[in-house]
Amino acid sequence: MRSERQGLLALLLVVAVWGTTFPAMKLLSARLDALQIIWARFAIALVVLAPMWRGLRVPERRWGLLLGALLFIAFWLQIEGLARTSSNRNAFVTGLNVLVVPLLAMAVLGRRYGAALWGACTMALAGMVLMFHENEPWNLGDTLTLASTLFYAIYILVLEECARRTAAAPLRATRLAAMQALTMCAAASVLVLARHGGAATTLQAITHLPGPALAALIYLGVVASVLVVTLQAWGQQRVDAMRSAIVFGLEPVFAALTAWVLIGETLGLSGLAGASLIVVALIVSQVQPARGAPATA
Repeated sequence: MRSERQGLLALLLVVAVWGTTFPAMKLLSARLDALQIIWARFAIALVVLAPMWRGLRVPERRWGLLLGALLFIAFWLQIEGLARTSSNRNAFVTGLNVLVVPLLAMAVLGRRYGAALWGACTMALAGMVLMFHENEPWNLGDTLTLASTLFYAIYILVLEECARRTAAAPLRATRLAAMQALTMCAAASVLVLARHGGAATTLQAITHLPGPALAALIYLGVVASVLVVTLQAWGQQRVDAMRSAIVFGLEPVFAALTAWVLIGETLGLSGLAGASLIVVALIVSQVQPARGAPATA
């Protein structure tokens, strides 16, 4: 139980950091495109995690490669979706992980979950509707974001499966993060090459970043990439995928708090009610064991 609580705290820290990335991304987006930001932040992460390559085990390489590929696809689709829809809709569709994860686990892995956890999922979804409801019709950006949500749900479930299959010899979270950073950076490099004709343009843009923007990039690379990817890998060795998805549903709450503190944005009554529902959902999710039991014939 203590280990599970530590994992829960680690995932809460992950989501809190996610919420702080909004102003950093906003500051950088005026000078770099989204693909350049991904490439730069994971290049920094790769440098920071370089010492972790010593003694990297074969399972860590294999799982890290798979997880890095899934994470990159999720990142890329989300960014492409954000370019075509509103940030509110993007955040809401991303938050649908609270439903996509258990539904995918039931369909593919034969899991079953109790009423308390389904109630928590429903409350989290209702909270997101209150925070991000818009009347605009569904568009291509929403579809791309939903595809991103599906890949991130797969990423969450694969992390859980990784922890289950390597329970006898747990994979080291820092080494797993190092392999993911390499995969992310390599994939982004290919796309930067295709879009910008190489890294020279991106490197030149980075060298001309003003102090605050450069600090934001370093924050994204070190804290939002190295720390977050490592903590998520460590936390999900202790917290199952269902509860993890509900914890990740707190991202818009932390994002709203960050926007309020840093740039003075406020939530209306509907938004506050939605944020409260998501917090209550997290509490309800702790009522009973969350690990889904395999379906029986």
